[in-house]
Amino acid sequence: MLAPSVAHLAFVRGDGQPMDFIPGQFIQVHFQYADGTPTKRSYSLATIHDHALGPGDAVEIAVSYVPGGAATALFEGLEDGGAVQASGPFGRFCLMPQDANRRYLLIGTGTGVTPYRAMLPLLEKAIAERGIEVVLLFGARTPEELLYGDEFRAFADAHPGFRFVPCFSRELPAPGSPQAHADVRHGYVQQFLDEFAPNAETDIAYLCGNPNMVDACFEQLKAAGLPIPQIRREKYVSSK
Repeated sequence: MLAPSVAHLAFVRGDGQPMDFIPGQFIQVHFQYADGTPTKRSYSLATIHDHALGPGDAVEIAVSYVPGGAATALFEGLEDGGAVQASGPFGRFCLMPQDANRRYLLIGTGTGVTPYRAMLPLLEKAIAERGIEVVLLFGARTPEELLYGDEFRAFADAHPGFRFVPCFSRELPAPGSPQAHADVRHGYVQQFLDEFAPNAETDIAYLCGNPNMVDACFEQLKAAGLPIPQIRREKYVSSK
């Protein structure tokens, strides 16, 4: 469990085949409601990998457990070694090889941060080769809901070009705790976006997570002058 209601799950392909994926893409898990009606849910890949997944490499996702949710029942009922049916990967919420920007603004809430975890090897490479800067603004309600927070902080400590800014809407870390840091903010991510002076000349922004946050930040970025092609979006909705 990454948080009280979020699980980190790892799978391998049952057929032993490799899987090509680009960090930022998602898979769809297929299952049935209790009445037999087919349905599916989408999950961004959280796997940290700098190339295609080979046979036996883990396909990692973060799953929000929703009370009474059909997908929640599916995953909570899985034992170690249990199987799910999935398709993909899909999606274009990815870092583009032709990007020539000087900074990425990565903005996320909740499980919307999982694609950014998968992007870390590519960001590390871009920092080393192109000297880019990266700001990750990540919104959570409380410190215990800061998914992969220790990993992002460690990455920021190891890479001066990467800045990790957790924004807590309800509860701040206790003073002196490992999560207490000068870059911690109290509030919602959209309240602090302007602090980083979005700039159309230098920035490409990614928005992933709560639809209200995505919409608010999209309008802020447009108001700051970023053209729509430099704002890449993916909305997450918790479905039952």
